[in-house]
Amino acid sequence: MNIDFNKNNDGLVPAIIQDATTKNVLMLGYMNAEALEKTKETNKITFFSRTKQRLWTKGEESGNFLNLVDLKLDCDNDTLLIQVNPIGPTCHTGSGTCWNQENQDDFAFISKLENTIESRVNDGNSEKSYVASLFASGINKVAQKVGEEAVEVVIEAMDNNDDLFLNESADLLFHYLMLLQAKGFKLKDIVSVLKSREK
Repeated sequence: MNIDFNKNNDGLVPAIIQDATTKNVLMLGYMNAEALEKTKETNKITFFSRTKQRLWTKGEESGNFLNLVDLKLDCDNDTLLIQVNPIGPTCHTGSGTCWNQENQDDFAFISKLENTIESRVNDGNSEKSYVASLFASGINKVAQKVGEEAVEVVIEAMDNNDDLFLNESADLLFHYLMLLQAKGFKLKDIVSVLKSREK
């Protein structure tokens, strides 16, 4: 890895810290060659503190270490992307990231869809909302609907109509998200179970 520590005439390169699991950016620090070597030796992220003018291992006082997972260099050889497993919150304020955000899995559109389902349920207008109407029918009806959609997915899987298969699959996922919510869970809870089975 040929890092250009002299590009900015201060011997430092920016180090973007990213959670290896959630892919959220946790913080930005700076490293010199010595900080990088210590990071590799200890597997704990070490920066060069510009205010303290010394090496600084993240978590040396709080215990909230950033354990090294992977390290990449950008195309200009002057910026590091470092993936970590964080122990505890990253920011000194107690926040998950230095941008005052929680460091959670974000399933993008799926998360947005879960929030939409939740807001429709909380709104409770069963006359205008299919989601609210199905929830108002009780958990047995929600579970039954998931079963019906699953059967339709199986039927379409044995046919050659990809469009129907994808549409039935979308219906199944949508109703499964509703069932999870009816049981008090979200997709992240299922992901946690799957991660616990990872070999």
